[in-house]
Amino acid sequence: MSLLLRKPACEEATGGVSLIHDVTLEHSPLKYVGFKMIELASGAVYREDLGKKECCIVAVTGKIHVTDGEITFRNLGARESVFEREPTDSVYVSNDCSFEVEGVTRAKVALCYSPSEKQLPTKLIRASDNTVEHRGAFSNKRTVHNILPDADPSANSLLVVEVYTDCGNWSSYPPHKHDRNNLPKESFLEETYYHEMDPKQGFVFQRVYTDDRSIDETMTVENGDVVIVPAGYHPVGVPDGYTSYYLNVMAGPKRLWKFHNDPAHEWILERS
Repeated sequence: MSLLLRKPACEEATGGVSLIHDVTLEHSPLKYVGFKMIELASGAVYREDLGKKECCIVAVTGKIHVTDGEITFRNLGARESVFEREPTDSVYVSNDCSFEVEGVTRAKVALCYSPSEKQLPTKLIRASDNTVEHRGAFSNKRTVHNILPDADPSANSLLVVEVYTDCGNWSSYPPHKHDRNNLPKESFLEETYYHEMDPKQGFVFQRVYTDDRSIDETMTVENGDVVIVPAGYHPVGVPDGYTSYYLNVMAGPKRLWKFHNDPAHEWILERS
């Protein structure tokens, strides 16, 4: 049984709220990254007191209202499927705050957490605020939606992105890691991957491994799974016929994304 692969829960909804994933600090080996995926029926409300955590609320699919008790953002969400490949709306809520999310339609909502002490303003991150990048070459191509990149000072620790990888391509490749405080060359960031596939019966392969192989797992990842990356390299391979989507949450002691490529495979970047 993999310690890094989490399958979606199949529990019945309570009050129209289903907790699909709970990869929070109390239920995982991670110290800096927490992640929940919830599903809301129309009219259902999810409430949470954050304490010493910050949270990025991502409207993955469907429409939602979000409030921190003082500011309310209405009708957030830009797509019915992640494979419309359009950016979506998100809301950042700081530590020592509470929030409510209400389903306007049936909705899937990601809650991305990290420990936090310094209070910051609640912020709406509109779909149009996401920068879109096209990375890679050859069979190493992917499209990135930057929700909370390190260039955006709206959060204390959280980094949140969405990534699309087409069939036959690799992502997070060549294998890279960010598990050492060795700035300016490398930063320490834990990470989670929430995966979806198109068509849904698809799968991808993800390997997580360290230089000393104290971690070395290769997983068959299916639609709705979460992969935990406490350390190490973490490439993703997408088979022919399927498209991969994943939502990444990263956090660490320094809010900076500096990665180190596996020297054994870095040579592929030198191809012309």
